[in-house]
Amino acid sequence: MSLQCGIVGLPNVGKSTLFNAISTGKAEAANYPFCTIEPNVGVVTVPDERIDILIGLVKPQKTIPTIIEFVDIAGLVKGASQGAGLGNKFLANIREVDAIVHVVRCFQDENVVHVEGRVDPVFDKEIIDIELQLKDLESVDKKIQKTEKGARAGDAKAKAELEWLKLYKQTLEEGKNARSVKIDEEMKESVIGDLQLLTAKPVLYVANVDEDSMLTGNEYSEKLREAVKHEGAEVIILCAAIESQISEIEDPEEHEMFLGEYGLKESGLSKLIKASYALLNLITYFTAGVKEVRAWTIVKGWKAPQAAGVIHSDFEKGFIRAEVIKIADFEQYKSEAGVKEVGKMAVEGKEYVVEDGDIMHFRFNV
Repeated sequence: MSLQCGIVGLPNVGKSTLFNAISTGKAEAANYPFCTIEPNVGVVTVPDERIDILIGLVKPQKTIPTIIEFVDIAGLVKGASQGAGLGNKFLANIREVDAIVHVVRCFQDENVVHVEGRVDPVFDKEIIDIELQLKDLESVDKKIQKTEKGARAGDAKAKAELEWLKLYKQTLEEGKNARSVKIDEEMKESVIGDLQLLTAKPVLYVANVDEDSMLTGNEYSEKLREAVKHEGAEVIILCAAIESQISEIEDPEEHEMFLGEYGLKESGLSKLIKASYALLNLITYFTAGVKEVRAWTIVKGWKAPQAAGVIHSDFEKGFIRAEVIKIADFEQYKSEAGVKEVGKMAVEGKEYVVEDGDIMHFRFNV
């Protein structure tokens, strides 16, 4: 399952520095706008302490963790919705990702040019919001024109969709994002599914602060947090420059020592990657054996046959049952045999909703 988070923000907010730190790819980081022209894609391992537990107990020959993709998208400026700067390319690239990681500059540094001439995280956030909203408004207006024809002809479905489209239009005109419209998923897919609205995508904010503020944040990050409070969006505080240094340390002990020097239990990047994974509504289940311990990515709420299908389509087609062990039980009783002995292995059918961290073995027949 390949899902992507797009890293967006104004030029010179630390997007490419952050991308370089979290990904296996390398984007050019420079002190001028548009240094990232084509979107860079990085494949990142999602940190998960549970897979380490399984490795320690099972001692597999091979381990495959779960991953997430990040896309570093060119910086946006005012007027992007009308094609200013690299606006059209930027907006097209955002349309292709599943969620947005919005990096906002929350630090002062006279050596790093600010494209708007001053540090104001709320103003910066609103620049991007407005450009995305204007583009979405253009898409909604076009669909309203088409839908009105069906509504005038008496099409009940068109009439219902038209009312929702008008609500989206009103919301965008009020300077609010499309994701703030409360609508059930089935109707949402019918009304705007084909539009791929930019402001309907889930968002996570990253407050890029200076080194002295990486533990508690600063006045800029607090202003950002207050500004997005109504969205219910998470704000991750980190210092991209320091995170870049941390990411280059390969020795585990040295890595832990470096984190300790800054008073960190885990890196900001680790928090960001986990939060991005959750933002996409993803969870992980595991298969565990001597040959291989593997983490599998599924959408939260999937039932056992769907989960089996990510391994192979035959597993879903011929699904019979799933044998399920909770990770806490596996850790306590040390092995599959130990779990079975105390009766902690569950046998689940087609209606079982897979939970995050389940260890699963599927029985199927094709």
